[in-house]
Order: sequence, then C-alpha cells, then structure tokens
Amino acid sequence: MRIPSNQSFLPTRRQTILVMLGAALLLTACSQEKSQVPPGMGGVGRPEVGVVTLHPQSVAITAELPGRTAASLVAEVRPQVDGIVQQRLFQEGAEVVPGQPLYLIDPASYKAAYDSAVAAQQKAEAALSTAQAKFDRYSGLLKQHVVSKQDYDDVSATLAQAQADVASAKASVETARISLNRTSITAPIAGRIDKSTLTPGALVTANQETVLTTIRALDPINVDVTQSSTNLLNLRQAINEGRLKFSGPNVSVKLKLDNGTIYSRTGKLEFAGANVDQSTGTFALRAQFPNPDRLLLPGMYVRAIVEEGVAQNSFLVPQRGVTRDPKGQATAMVVNAQGKVESRTLSVRNSVGTNWLVDSGVGDGDRVIVEGVQLVRAGGDATPVEVTIDEATGEIEDREQTSAAAAPAGGNAAGGAGKQPASGSTGN
Repeated sequence: MRIPSNQSFLPTRRQTILVMLGAALLLTACSQEKSQVPPGMGGVGRPEVGVVTLHPQSVAITAELPGRTAASLVAEVRPQVDGIVQQRLFQEGAEVVPGQPLYLIDPASYKAAYDSAVAAQQKAEAALSTAQAKFDRYSGLLKQHVVSKQDYDDVSATLAQAQADVASAKASVETARISLNRTSITAPIAGRIDKSTLTPGALVTANQETVLTTIRALDPINVDVTQSSTNLLNLRQAINEGRLKFSGPNVSVKLKLDNGTIYSRTGKLEFAGANVDQSTGTFALRAQFPNPDRLLLPGMYVRAIVEEGVAQNSFLVPQRGVTRDPKGQATAMVVNAQGKVESRTLSVRNSVGTNWLVDSGVGDGDRVIVEGVQLVRAGGDATPVEVTIDEATGEIEDREQTSAAAAPAGGNAAGGAGKQPASGSTGN
C-alpha cells in the first residue's frame, strides 16, 4: 500500500520541533550558569583585590654587611727568660685578670744572680763611704794649706768613681730583680685564656717563637665588616642631595648571628677604613659590641646591620605587590580613586624588611594591589579591600570583614591569590 506524500514528512517536522526545544533549554541553562559565575572569575562583576594604602613616612636606612667577630685585645704570652717551666698556675679556658700568675720558671739561677748584684751594690756603697770621708778631710786640710791641690783633686776623682760604682751596682740589682720577677709569667691583660702549648718540665727560651698561651679580651668584642666603595658613593650622594639624613657620628649597629637571630645588645661604629682595597673594591668598618655573657666568640660569622641614615617622606611598597616587566623594571598595580586599575613603574632604591623603599612611581593614598593581581588588568575595574601584611613574613595576616562577606559560596576570587610568592624578593 502506498503512503500519501503529505504524510512522509511528518516525522521530520516532529524532529525539528524537538531539536528547537532542546536548543532553547540549553541556551537557558547556559545563561543561568553564566549568571552564577562569581565576580572576579570572568563574570560581569568587579573583581575583589587586596590592597595596601601607602602614606609617606621616615624610614631608617640600614645596610646588612657580612663580617666576623674579633677580640678587642689579644696578648700572646711568651717567656722573657730562659729556664725550665716548674708550674702552670691557671685553668685553661678561664677568665684571667692583669697581673695574675700563669707560669713559674725555675728561679734558682736568677735568685743567685740577684743576690750577687745586691752584694756588689753593698761593696760599692762601702767604698763610697770611705771615699766620701777622705774627701771631707782633704777639703778642710786644703783650706789650711796642709795638702796640695793635686792630692785634693785625686781624692775628689776617687769619690766620683765610687759614686758611679754605686749607681752601676744599683742598675745591676734592678736588672737581676727584673729577670727574677720574669720567672713568674703573669697575665698582661684581662680576658679568656686559651690552652697551654707547653707543660711543666719544658725548656723555654726568652722571646721564643712558640707562644705559651694566648689571652683574648671578649668584653667588649669587635666586629670587622666590609662595605663596597660603590655603596659608599651612593650613600654620600644621597646625603648631599638631601634624600637621606645622616644619623650622626654615633652610628648604632645591630648584629644578626649565624643562626638568624638578632643579638640582644646594640653596638656602635668605631671607625671606617681610610683606603679601598684595590683587589676587592671594599673598605673596612669596625663595630664594637658589649659581650658580658661571652656569647660572641672570636671568629664567628655574623652580619652587621648598620644604620646609614633616615630617608624622610618615603614610601614602603610591599614586595609581594611588586613585579618586573620584560625590561626588568619594577612595576605595581594600583587602584585609583575611581576604582580603576593602573600600572605604575617604580624607582626602587633598596629593600627594607619585606618592603621595597620606592623613590618615585607612587604617591600618598595610592592603593597597591598585593592580593588578586592576576584577576585584573590595567584600565579595568576592581573592588579594593584593605589588608594587613605581617612585617616579619610578608604574608597577609588580616583583611576587612567585608572581604569574607563579599566572597560567593561557590568560589574564592580574592583569596585564591593570597599566598602567592612576593615578587622581587631577591633584592635582599
């Protein structure tokens, strides 16, 4: 049986109607899904970003310089007479005071030499008494013309020779006394004493090359550091131009120990070198620190934080809000008063903690984006939310309460970038 031609197209029309209904439902679903996209994730809303508002302030400029500790006084103990070491009179590694006995050298021969010198002095003094008495007699007889002038001159010369003999004998006694006293080796300075290089029974000689021990004064203690000549020129130029106020002659210095902790006591800069090392292009600086607890020992590696001056009316921009463009220039994204995003090129001087000290590119009241910068671009809109940054770690530690309320349940537009690494931190 043949099907009529007007009925052969009926299934095709039904299919067309079904296809059109499906397409309409699909467009409706896509429209609803698009309307649910949270702001800042490609939707029609304004992206929410974390910002820090900048204000001018006075910033202390410091330089962190590598160095090593050194004893403020060093005394190498050597014998000044020959002999056998009889005793060691100190405890190794202990604190000693000036004049404290350290070693005893056999004094027998030096005691005998001293006694001999004393006897010679007594003999010379006896001869002097006789010569003086004879001179006195001849002086009276000369007035009476009983003795000749020649005899008087001879007696006078004998008296002068006797006086010289006594002076020489006294000098010999003093020399012998000094040598005898040097058999007891004493501490020339106060400080901590090292171990002994020789033991009792060892033969020592005067002014030998081998030291018996070494004493180092540890309180106060010196820190020797180096500074590049380039940094010195930049520092003086900034002072001359008024960008930096010198902190005065008594420059304070802090100390960062090898384990990263800050030494509890503040030192002061003692002197700066008068010449630049031609091989390294650096000059020497020396700071001195109190060290009553003997925490610092000579030879320790430290970093001295020297206060170079104060930069007035300066801006500190968080390092996490600064990036580098293809030319290597420091840039930051700023939200202006109209809620528009601007890209600023910064002139960065140096790092101060987790911030950059910026000379130009920002102004008072500028809001630098430190969170969610990947959600915006220059010229676009943004909703700024003030955040607080931890100065020690550079991480965001607090934000306005409106930030949590504004975030939709299905996404975290601003918080997704909260832990991005700080750009430009290698400048430290």
